[in-house]
Amino acid sequence: MSSADDAKKCSQCIFEHVYFARPDSNMFGFSVYETRVRSGRILAQEHPVQGDVVIPVPDSGIATAIGFSEQSGIPFAMGLIRSHYVGRTFIEPSQSIRSFGVKLKLSPVADILRGKSVVVVDDSLVRGTTSRKIMEMIRGAGAREIHLRIGAPPVTHSCFYGIDTPTREELIASSKSVEETARFVMCDTLGYISREGLLRSVNCENPKERFCTACFDGNYPENPLMTVPLAVPD
Repeated sequence: MSSADDAKKCSQCIFEHVYFARPDSNMFGFSVYETRVRSGRILAQEHPVQGDVVIPVPDSGIATAIGFSEQSGIPFAMGLIRSHYVGRTFIEPSQSIRSFGVKLKLSPVADILRGKSVVVVDDSLVRGTTSRKIMEMIRGAGAREIHLRIGAPPVTHSCFYGIDTPTREELIASSKSVEETARFVMCDTLGYISREGLLRSVNCENPKERFCTACFDGNYPENPLMTVPLAVPD
């Protein structure tokens, strides 16, 4: 097989567009920012909800939340403020340190959240433990309802191609239904973008053939393409 044939059959990591890549990046020839905004619009179509305000989990959820707000007509606001002096908490060695890091990293804006039905948009939900802490934080700031919307399908399988994913037992979607996960993270409703919706958000020809979606469906490609070994969020 020629190198050109290898390149054609190479599967590119869809999680780059969901989370890893910077929003100002052009990944595999496509704008990460535009892909995330489109995914937010699709998410709003697939899981509509009535709310008072759409807020992102910063920073990787911002573009997706903007798309959700545009499609739904619900106003966008920064109801969580991130401290940029705290690094990515998911790489810490224990859950207790990760949870403490979330409290240092994010602060709720009570004036935006108090008494409101809040639509929270995040990039992904892996273990669920960090999402639970964030929901507690938003509820503690006075939110009346919390509707969590996720810009990635349920993560049900580990990645063996360089991403430092937890064991499958730690992946909340591998053992819990959407309703059970919603109860665990303490939100009123939970909606994930579909696998088909996420692929459509990249806006390219034959996305099913082009991108690896093994972490969502367990279909592992023989020739994956990733940038560098990375870790995933909680």
